[in-house]
Amino acid sequence: MKAGQIDFADEKVGRNIMRAAVPMFAAQTVNLLYNIVDRIYIGKIPGEGVLALGGVGLCFPLVTLITAFANLFGVGGAPLCAIERGRGNRKEAETIMGTSFAMLVYIGILLTVLGILLHRPLLFLFGASEATFPYASSYLVIYLLGTVFVMMALGMNPFINSQGFARTGMTTVLVGAAANLILDPIFIFGFHMGVSGAAVATVLSQFLSAAWVVRFLTGEKAELKLRLRTLWRVKADTVFEIVKLGSSSFVMSFTDSLVQVTCNSVLSRSGALGDVYISVMTVLNSIRQIAQTPVMAVTDGASPILSYNYGAKAYENVKKAIRFITLSCVGYTSIAWFFMFRFPEMFIRIFNQDEQLLLTAVPAMHVYFFAFLFMAFQYAGQATFKAMNKAGFAIFFSLLRKVVIVVPLTLLLPQVGRIGVMGVFLAEPISNVIGGMACFLTMLHVVRNELRADGKEAKKRK
Repeated sequence: MKAGQIDFADEKVGRNIMRAAVPMFAAQTVNLLYNIVDRIYIGKIPGEGVLALGGVGLCFPLVTLITAFANLFGVGGAPLCAIERGRGNRKEAETIMGTSFAMLVYIGILLTVLGILLHRPLLFLFGASEATFPYASSYLVIYLLGTVFVMMALGMNPFINSQGFARTGMTTVLVGAAANLILDPIFIFGFHMGVSGAAVATVLSQFLSAAWVVRFLTGEKAELKLRLRTLWRVKADTVFEIVKLGSSSFVMSFTDSLVQVTCNSVLSRSGALGDVYISVMTVLNSIRQIAQTPVMAVTDGASPILSYNYGAKAYENVKKAIRFITLSCVGYTSIAWFFMFRFPEMFIRIFNQDEQLLLTAVPAMHVYFFAFLFMAFQYAGQATFKAMNKAGFAIFFSLLRKVVIVVPLTLLLPQVGRIGVMGVFLAEPISNVIGGMACFLTMLHVVRNELRADGKEAKKRK
């Protein structure tokens, strides 16, 4: 073991998960600052805050799509890398990491070109108006120029964590986020660039994060090395295996993008307050991202530990990890829900203090976060399926919650009785209850049966 590296085989599973999760929580919290700080500063631009906030919110579907492709190869490759590392297959683990890096670069270039060419029709499709389009366009075009850096930083950092270097993974995000915190006010207010300045600051910050990741993975400290020559040695079968596992995370992010498009499209047609409602949804999405970060940190911190012990057939450690992430996530979401329900204005005012926005956002927030607790079950189930290389189940439940439940309800509920526009916000808690419990209960059934069957087979061999 190298200095700062976590021993995934240690039977103190809860402690190991927290050792991985705490730095990851810090990293993910700081990572939120890339976009959250942008929104906070943008929402406070004098005389333009509400419209500018709505304009940036219209960019979320494309920003989320970029994240989806980063997850496809990063989250898809890292568990496979951890499994092979657990089996002692170092060469194969490095091949998986190198292939993921190559695909992140190639897809990043493709998304940059297509995004810039098609950004105008896409933004109007997403619900832009003549008032919000200039803000959305100014932000998105500049952000797209940094797509490759975003994908390298997001997609390769899981490979640092999968080797047990959680603190280094945290530093990856800290480097860029610290730069973003400093550069945002300079470009937005100091250089009077407004929304464009926020995008420039974000791109420069992601470049620094990407440079840090590549430097570490090609350096001496890394156990598994990134060989840059793999850019030209991509193997189709390795890509297929990565995509097969990463498709669950891709589908989760892609369906998030689909939901955002659907919500903004319906809200934009809700009359004179259409642009305000889009700004409200931007704020609620931002609050949700903040609130769900600890859940993501615990489940992401558990993922390499689950994968390693599953690959090493240490099934008692697998069971301990599942119990730990479930109990900790349910406990946290219960506490978070109480504070969001009791003090909604405190969270909303972080982004904007416009009275019309507050009047509209408070009841919407109460509805939107009503079943926040059940999100914990969705994350626990999804994380376990992904860590154990069961992509089919993870994909199915991503589609069930977002495509089968949220999108249809977003379109239908506003037409029912007097629900009106509040139906857009009601779709989220309904999907959390149905989708979250279905995913979790299925995961328990599948995992219990598999571990039991493998245990019996092991006894027979003895």
